[in-house]
Amino acid sequence: METLQAILHELVALFADTAPWLLVGFVLAGVMKVFVPEKWIQSHLGGTGAWPVLRASLYGVPIPLCSCSVIPTAASLRKAGASKGATTSFLISTPETGVDSISVTYALLDPLMTVIRPVVAFVTAVVTGLGVNLLGRLGWDREGIGLGAEDGHASHDHAEDSCCDSNDKPKGKLREVLDFAFVTLLDDLTPWLLVGFVLSALVAGLVPDSFFIESVPAGLPSMLLMMLVATPIYICATASTPIAAAMIAKGLHPGAALVFLLVGPATNMTTLLVVSKLLGRRCLMVYLGGIVLTALAAGLLVDALYARLDMDLSAIVASALGEEPGMLGLVAGGVLALLMAVSLVRIVRARSGKTA
Repeated sequence: METLQAILHELVALFADTAPWLLVGFVLAGVMKVFVPEKWIQSHLGGTGAWPVLRASLYGVPIPLCSCSVIPTAASLRKAGASKGATTSFLISTPETGVDSISVTYALLDPLMTVIRPVVAFVTAVVTGLGVNLLGRLGWDREGIGLGAEDGHASHDHAEDSCCDSNDKPKGKLREVLDFAFVTLLDDLTPWLLVGFVLSALVAGLVPDSFFIESVPAGLPSMLLMMLVATPIYICATASTPIAAAMIAKGLHPGAALVFLLVGPATNMTTLLVVSKLLGRRCLMVYLGGIVLTALAAGLLVDALYARLDMDLSAIVASALGEEPGMLGLVAGGVLALLMAVSLVRIVRARSGKTA
């Protein structure tokens, strides 16, 4: 009974800690979605060379594309003339970070990791995209795979029908922002957020303090473990943050946590299969190798940076998670819980309608 109470207490505290920042992140995501249309992005990513890769990496960092629309949007970019390198960069930087996950990172971790995470996501996208372009210039990428114009349109249309529906009636900008933030995006993230919150509460309530320090060797071994755990599964950037925070509070080093945060959202099996079809198997090897190697290198550098600055991220996170939530956090947590409950009802009704 005490263990269950501890888990429930951690779950309530997690909602209270993340809700204010997550709600702000949702609104910012809605603003970006409304005022930075996808067609504008597509028009700026055509051509070959380094500049389209850099722009695709940069645009993907904050843009709030829900997980189901990343792949068809990338297919549309490729169909519209974007190079394989630019398409690859967009496929990496978009799921690895976003304004919502950045806000939650600030709430649960610290300002340094809040900056490091999107910067490393950008660098990973640039390095991997340039690697894919180099593959083509060397003549090692002759696979004529990819999606044709009709396939690209079909994928994009399906994504809009399935998770990014929009009302055909004219709507005000504020309504469009709120509709995307708390309907489209929330419906896309709610299942994963629940998984992330529950798993982090279980880690916080069941895993002994200093577990990772005592049981998992620091440095590269712990990073490789996080990479093996994160690579095959899908968990979005926002939902992975509370899980990483819970593990950090139990002694996981920041570098290993960063590997988990970067690898999981971009290397799930569905994405890897689509990359293989859209860009080719050799590009897939570069895609996977670029993400993994850059994440491991960044993890080593981050551990060294925290050691040089004499900062104990585990102590910082454990102290923050151990504080009793304030009234603002509790109210925001209640609002978030209510919005997620309504979202679950919408999801169940939508799936029931499709199977009927």
